[in-house]
Amino acid sequence: MSNTVISVENVSKQYHLGTIGTGTFRNDLKLWWAKTRNKPNPLALVDEADHGNRDGEILWALKDVSFKVEQGEALGIIGRNGAGKSTLLKILSRVTTPTSGEVKVKGRIASLLEVGTGFHPELTGRENIFLNGAIMGMSRAEVARKFDEIVDFSGVERFIDTPVKRYSSGMYVRLAFAVAAHLEPEILIVDEVLAVGDADFQKKCLGKMGDVAHEGRTVLFVSHNMPAIATFCDQAILLEYGGISFQGETNLTISMYLKSKAELSGEKIWEDINNAPGNYFARIHRVCIKNQNNESTSNIQSGEDFSIEIEYFNTIDNSRLSVTLLVFTEEGAILLSSISNLEPDWHNKPRPTGMYVSNCFLPANLLTPSFYSIGVIICTKNYQDCIREDDLIKFQIIDDGDVRGDYYGGYTGIIRPLLQWTTKKISY
Repeated sequence: MSNTVISVENVSKQYHLGTIGTGTFRNDLKLWWAKTRNKPNPLALVDEADHGNRDGEILWALKDVSFKVEQGEALGIIGRNGAGKSTLLKILSRVTTPTSGEVKVKGRIASLLEVGTGFHPELTGRENIFLNGAIMGMSRAEVARKFDEIVDFSGVERFIDTPVKRYSSGMYVRLAFAVAAHLEPEILIVDEVLAVGDADFQKKCLGKMGDVAHEGRTVLFVSHNMPAIATFCDQAILLEYGGISFQGETNLTISMYLKSKAELSGEKIWEDINNAPGNYFARIHRVCIKNQNNESTSNIQSGEDFSIEIEYFNTIDNSRLSVTLLVFTEEGAILLSSISNLEPDWHNKPRPTGMYVSNCFLPANLLTPSFYSIGVIICTKNYQDCIREDDLIKFQIIDDGDVRGDYYGGYTGIIRPLLQWTTKKISY
């Protein structure tokens, strides 16, 4: 007898981009005329790279996805934003239907796809617990038997008779997870929402999901947090551009995920200096990220020092140059800039023509685990002329867990320096 509880066969999901109508007759006419001539939409605002998913105004969020999940398995689903993770979970949870393909599910599903999933904001916490149980097909008596355990786990006893619209996001997700995990589903589907909870609740949730799996039930867990996936899941699948690019043992899948980021590169070299970024007074030859072992890499552990090397060619004899390093967040905001003016050997001194390398050293535990990109500015004396190149190379900071401890959620803020703290006992 097969123990397969989820079977996904050649599932695809298609979305149509754009809006219905443009708001004016003139623009509607332009759009109609372009379509009749098979021309691109002249009013389109979408400007994204074509990864093979787009076909005119059509986006394939999933394409030919197939996998099976066995009873009692804890399966991790990882991938970048837009890879199709949430769409897949919505299809499995029957929130939406696939465009093509077939999904077979054996057993009752409890889904936690976003904060407040399945809650009615005007109802109290108590009422929402019974409402969720009814949605899952449970009787009132069955829910009542689990009620005290759910409330105790969630930690919202004082507010259980308060409408949930007045709950904080943390209270929302604590109660929602408690309901989903305790109403005895055969399959528990959890998206990234656990990042809302505090450290203690994170630990409780992972422990509860482990208990659910040990009881012979199945868990699907989506997260951008690799330590949480590695801790909880034995198997994982990697989604890229709507398809499965790898499936297997969790640590190996995570390794494939880190290596699969084509845009990540610890080093970039322009061999032909005449065509390298720059202009008449300087050209960039090489940009490189090096870990504390002096190895070129795009993956830096949060607990290690690293440096950024910038090689550039000074084309004008006796020019005075300064170099500025820019570090951008994944969203494109400038996180920090650092100028080489405090470097003593060449600051405001004439430089002979030739190749130079400037190093900027960044301490451990400075940046929050995330993805970053590097830009470079080179200026002549008094900033009379400058060149600026953004997004030269991209890298990521990986949380090594030494500071995190048992916490598996996301960090707030952009930097996370390891500052000096002191604590003293001053009274009984």
